[in-house]
Amino acid sequence: MDSIGTINLEDFRVKGSKIFIGRDVGKHVRIESRINELEKSCSSIDFIIPDNVYSISPSFFEELLTDVVQKLGKEKFFEKFNFKSLGDYNYKKTLMESIYRISRDGNALCE
Repeated sequence: MDSIGTINLEDFRVKGSKIFIGRDVGKHVRIESRINELEKSCSSIDFIIPDNVYSISPSFFEELLTDVVQKLGKEKFFEKFNFKSLGDYNYKKTLMESIYRISRDGNALCE
């Protein structure tokens, strides 16, 4: 299992859109990117945030990442997933908030 997987949000961006928001969109990207299968079959995964992204909501990240964060835990998740932004958007605060929300007991996704 030495392969590197890639999830590029550009592949899931609605033409002209500069945002990724909401659970529905997060679920769509989770299914279409096959993130759960990539996590099982790859030693690491590069997660690419395209240029010209204006916003990513915590609910998008939560729905997209919930299975892999719950399975791996925070530390192992960050060992396996490498986030890279091709533009100026600072995704880190939103990502960390999402990971916290997924990790805490009784999060909204489990209720």
